[in-house]
Amino acid sequence: MKCDVYLTFDGNCEEAMLHYQDVFDGEIDIMMRYSEGPPEYNSPGIENKIMHTTMRFGTNCELKASDRMDITIEKGNGYHVSVLADDEDQGQSFFSGLAEGGHVTMPFDTVFWGGKFGSVIDRFGVQWMVSTAHGENA
Repeated sequence: MKCDVYLTFDGNCEEAMLHYQDVFDGEIDIMMRYSEGPPEYNSPGIENKIMHTTMRFGTNCELKASDRMDITIEKGNGYHVSVLADDEDQGQSFFSGLAEGGHVTMPFDTVFWGGKFGSVIDRFGVQWMVSTAHGENA
């Protein structure tokens, strides 16, 4: 079994995914635009928006996303995308990249349960938790 994260954006999916590609040193496998899909999914004005994209990073991580122009996207506070970094340096790098233009809700620092942890709402309204392994306090 595998569980992936699928994010929905209201027109800035490509910008967000290119940012995440940079932050996580990822590789975008596919970035399909609405103009490449069936005509019934392609409306005037959305031709260049993202119908589906997948980015791979780390050992076994995937982030999938799309633009949805037919619904109102409401940013929620009932979820976080959680990333476990390989080490403190990688965790700090991820956290700093996600915090660019965003809002830090908990600084990336040593926590009582061990390791390092921080949370941030990025500039796209996505909530992230970045952590290192428990007990890693380098």
